[in-house]
Amino acid sequence: MYQERPAQVRGGVLWTSVAAADGDALIVPDGCMDLMWYDGTLQVAGPDSVPFAIRMQAGAASAGLRFAPGTAPSVLGVPAHELLNQRVRLEDLWSAAEARRAAERIADAPDHGVALERLAVELAGRAESTDPLISALTAQAQAGQPVAEMAHRAGLSQRQLLRRCLPAFGYGPKTLARILRVQRALALARSTQRPRFADVAAATGYADQAHLAREIRALTGQPLGAAVKPGA
Repeated sequence: MYQERPAQVRGGVLWTSVAAADGDALIVPDGCMDLMWYDGTLQVAGPDSVPFAIRMQAGAASAGLRFAPGTAPSVLGVPAHELLNQRVRLEDLWSAAEARRAAERIADAPDHGVALERLAVELAGRAESTDPLISALTAQAQAGQPVAEMAHRAGLSQRQLLRRCLPAFGYGPKTLARILRVQRALALARSTQRPRFADVAAATGYADQAHLAREIRALTGQPLGAAVKPGA
């Protein structure tokens, strides 16, 4: 069973999961990074550009704090592109002593999710504020603006824009916009009991239903109908 709620970290989401059966959980790219308690260890989930499969055992519990796009690197102290499509133990990113104290704090807590949230709040309070440019780029990518327009608004060349995006998001603005558009399409389709996929495609900027289906399969690893089911 999977549950989530807004976290006390700005733009963040706290999630918990208990595997119902043995099998692979397929994680879909969402433009975010997570600090998570998984398999008895603190780990950082880097940004994904492809579906990521995690092997789960029945009854296994995990929890995580999903940061808003572009915000985790300043909180966790690691550039996003260094963790692209990876899951890394916190002890490989921080000093051994810091990572051990954080892990012990989560392990000893009666509620791992709440303890993770408190840790993230403290880390965010000590971190530098997110670059306003990164927040603006996230909003522009979410709105589906072309990369050339994003660069123009920022007063940067497209090459300079790419260099600013990599440490914040893990990839360039074009990939970010592509991922966020798929997330918009999935959210819209799931909000309707019997969605008309042609209408979803039109509303989210795809050329047609076939274009939507190709992008959904590429970024979720599933056909359109299966991907839009709640919990997929």
